[in-house]
Amino acid sequence: MTPRPSPMALALAEAEAAATRGEVPVGAVLVDREGRVLAAAGNRVETDRDPTAHAEMLVLRAGAAQSGTVRLVDCDLYVTLEPCAMCAAAISLARLRRLYFGAYDPKGGAVEHGPRLFEQPTRARPRRR
Repeated sequence: MTPRPSPMALALAEAEAAATRGEVPVGAVLVDREGRVLAAAGNRVETDRDPTAHAEMLVLRAGAAQSGTVRLVDCDLYVTLEPCAMCAAAISLARLRRLYFGAYDPKGGAVEHGPRLFEQPTRARPRRR
């Protein structure tokens, strides 16, 4: 039996395919708890003429459609580049189990750089008077 490729290897292949289409080379793969691939995509911003067609957004949409729920709590996301603020917010709303990314993005990343979205409080605290 041939071992299946790792999710990050699949994400890298999606990024390479995106680059050949003239896209920013980012790929993403969404897997379930058992490691089965639910969705894989590379950036399609230019191809689709859609500023939200980032790889992460595409796999989250596909995973939600396939599972029939917006909460992907038993899923992990593998991305080749640190997600931007838009994608990090969507990842947070999807309630993913884990996020793995292959490279930091000091310019546009929002997980370890910029707004560090996952370090922000999830709701406003009431003020005491």
